[in-house]
Amino acid sequence: MINRSSLAQTNILYLEQALELLQKVRDELYSKTSPPLYTSGIGSHIRHDVDHYTNFLLGIKKGKVDYEARQRDPRVESDRVFAIDRIQHIIEQLSVISIAQATTPIQIKIENNDFEKNISSWANSTISRELDFLLSHTIHHYALIAMILRIENFEPGNTFGVAPSTLRYQEINTSCVQ
Repeated sequence: MINRSSLAQTNILYLEQALELLQKVRDELYSKTSPPLYTSGIGSHIRHDVDHYTNFLLGIKKGKVDYEARQRDPRVESDRVFAIDRIQHIIEQLSVISIAQATTPIQIKIENNDFEKNISSWANSTISRELDFLLSHTIHHYALIAMILRIENFEPGNTFGVAPSTLRYQEINTSCVQ
């Protein structure tokens, strides 16, 4: 039995939230946009997260992660069932990241704001640090998805798009009040 990284496990729990949600969302809502309220629909946000996880998983094999080199597969954005499959594949890959691997050093490409020079810069990181980034990044996009769903009169649930620390805070404050 693998001694799984807790950050990998937490990422898996949030990805499973997406799977649960995508089982309930209609296809037309998944790919819908409604300018000017929102120009990126649920599928766009899911695709963006899938791209980040995919680049992370490919990058840890090489020791270098470049989040900018995303595939941006339009099928993930428009095909809910295909997106579900991709998320399940990511979960399978994350499930084998062990505690021992979590401290493995990796290089992360830094976003370059100087478009004219196009110079690549790399920074030191670890698998654990990047799992933490991916979790935060995913929750951020889930919050946007939750907002879109509520605009469309679809309730994603009170915990969808909410960070673990916020959920703990709410739980503590609710139990103290009672």
